[in-house]
Amino acid sequence: MRERLADWLETHWVTPAYAGWLLGAVAVCFFAAATNTMAGWLYVLSGIIVALLVLAAILPARSLRGIAIRRQAIAPVSAGDLLTITLEVENQSSKPKSLLLVQDILPYVLATPVKTPLEFLPPHSTHDWTYYQAAEKRGIYRWQEVQLRTAAPLGLFWCSRSWEAPATAIVYPTVLPLTSCPLVDHIGRDDSAQFFSDRLSQSATEDLTRSLRPYRVGDPTRLIHWRTSARFGQLQVRELEVFTGSQEFVICLDSAGWELDNFEQAVIAAASLYFYACRCQLNVKLWTASSGLLHGNSVILEALAAIHAQEDSRHESPSLPLIWLTQNPTSLNSLTAGSRWLLWQSLSMDSGKPPNRNHPGITIDTEEPLQSQLQRPLT
Repeated sequence: MRERLADWLETHWVTPAYAGWLLGAVAVCFFAAATNTMAGWLYVLSGIIVALLVLAAILPARSLRGIAIRRQAIAPVSAGDLLTITLEVENQSSKPKSLLLVQDILPYVLATPVKTPLEFLPPHSTHDWTYYQAAEKRGIYRWQEVQLRTAAPLGLFWCSRSWEAPATAIVYPTVLPLTSCPLVDHIGRDDSAQFFSDRLSQSATEDLTRSLRPYRVGDPTRLIHWRTSARFGQLQVRELEVFTGSQEFVICLDSAGWELDNFEQAVIAAASLYFYACRCQLNVKLWTASSGLLHGNSVILEALAAIHAQEDSRHESPSLPLIWLTQNPTSLNSLTAGSRWLLWQSLSMDSGKPPNRNHPGITIDTEEPLQSQLQRPLT
């Protein structure tokens, strides 16, 4: 209760420092002695001390006027990296400011408030304060407040005032560097009619000449069309038909019924599978129960940073081949043709009993490294 009252006084007016309390006690003692002895010089001393205390209580609030605080945009990072946070403290007045304590009030789930002293700020000048904050967990962190605190110039009373400086820090989930992933490499190959039609199209157009062009240094000699080259008197190279068909599939993160640690692993797996598929130049999208279908690197990373377990289902899963990430084994029976799955075993699930499933996939063991399991052959 005492600390709460002191904080309220400091942010709305001023609160005495230790020296202020001590000097106030001395003033009371002098006044009591003057009343007891009727000595005029004791009245004068107590009056001077009281005047000094009143002046010391007025000046700190005045020294915080004429200050503006701006915040630069915070670049997104991945979990485990450092956020770069930059604040600009500007003295808009014609008088210098000194002995300031700048505090960035971070959300408690990210870190405790970060402080830095500012010894001197000339008039009409700006001080840039940059610091680095570790971000261990993914998420979207927002905070609004920056606080300035000072006891200048006499150090007898503390005064704090807050400025609005909205901040949004996006911490992406970790993306594992997969060198192979059979779960993605063979998606849809068993049951997808689209896959077979694509392969038929590829075989029908393979090695067909689309056009001829002059030879350029570095072209393979097997593509040289010798008959046409002899006719035109210069080397001509064949340009072949390029197969452009691709298997479209969706990475689906089932957000219902998760244990917290398992869900964090599932988010990392979803991000890693998506970017592995992008490196393989596959047509891949992400689906979540609350956001629906998503496409685009930054959009998907931001959605995975913000996702939570136990989200309300607002969208139905698409009727495409899926990679289904779940902790619910019963949901594996309703997957579309050509789908795959990743299943996390919950504590309440019988680990010795295999789930009833009609599609190949991988059961994740939380005791083993996730990266090696994602590169494991399908079962």
